[in-house]
Amino acid sequence: MGEEAVEFSVEKVATDCKQNTVDVGDKTYVIGRSDDDSKSSIIIKILDKQTQTWVVPTVLGTQPTLTKSQSAISVFDEKILIIEKGVPLNESIWLLEIETPFVKQQRKIKGTEVVSWSKGVIGVGQKPVVISGPSGVGKGTLIAKLMKDYPSKFGFSVSHTTRSPREKEIDGVHYHFTERSKIDKDISEGKFLEFAHVHGNVYGTSIEAVESVTDEGKRCILDIDVQGARSVRASSLEAIFIFVCPPSFEELEKRLRARGTETEEQIQKRLRNARAELDQSNSPGLFDHLLVNDDLEACYENLKKLLTLDDSQEDSIDFYIKDGKQTASYSIMSKNDSEILLQSETNEAKNGAASLLALDLSSLSGGAPGRTRGLKIRSINSF
Repeated sequence: MGEEAVEFSVEKVATDCKQNTVDVGDKTYVIGRSDDDSKSSIIIKILDKQTQTWVVPTVLGTQPTLTKSQSAISVFDEKILIIEKGVPLNESIWLLEIETPFVKQQRKIKGTEVVSWSKGVIGVGQKPVVISGPSGVGKGTLIAKLMKDYPSKFGFSVSHTTRSPREKEIDGVHYHFTERSKIDKDISEGKFLEFAHVHGNVYGTSIEAVESVTDEGKRCILDIDVQGARSVRASSLEAIFIFVCPPSFEELEKRLRARGTETEEQIQKRLRNARAELDQSNSPGLFDHLLVNDDLEACYENLKKLLTLDDSQEDSIDFYIKDGKQTASYSIMSKNDSEILLQSETNEAKNGAASLLALDLSSLSGGAPGRTRGLKIRSINSF
């Protein structure tokens, strides 16, 4: 037998197949699938128990496709934890943010009730990496090399832009090319982590783009300008900030002209912006590291060294993944002040999976869109 189970005080857990009902303070949250299963849509309603009125909130984030059975429970009165049954644990954990700082902020902006979906990822995730630098400095080439060499470890956050695609640029790969009216609407709805006006166009990083990388269990890389880096630094996203410099301003101009993709007027505009970005790169507290791209290979080696700073952290604590046990599915059993107890379904436990798991509540505290949501789980006992 494994470690002795801690004593848990049982809290009401919603387990209805069609919908989950969770009480949080003076509100009741009802989360369920639509009657038309073919649409795979989720309906969220909120009952104000004091006024006995129903509200349909604005829903942010990428919503899950719920299975026919889930269990749900509130955490710190700011989130609702949902565990889907019948699927591997690392695919089954979802969080509905209802009173996190991000949700409160969006509620003020929109003047309406707001909730936001985020996916729980098991293990200890490394900080996202923000890479900035002036046009022509070679940061795109550095990121491409990093992605080629470490495709399973890093994921690229694809930015949105209103500019037109250059030759060979692919929508959804190099950028999400979008209309000005669409990006303005998404920004007003709080769907962007940062945005900036650059060279007469709008560039931005959507929350969904960052979370999609995090949800794959990868370390997110953001390629953004100095304005965007400043916005991200001011946000609640914890990241490593790296600025790539040219060996000289003359060399940067030479590289820009060699691309042959801009007019003289556009080149002059980029050079003016480059001077401003180089000046801002030395702003106290903005960038953690400065890299000079004189020799591409040498710069790339230095970049790799910088990205090993957090490698003392374990990539994962998925003890249940070993020996094929990742297929075990769980449901919420109960909760105390520090942990949520998850119970394996009977057949899975007989096959050797841990029968009880404890999810550390400290790993669910706080929350910000795009943040690496590493959930800490330990085995209580096993067969």
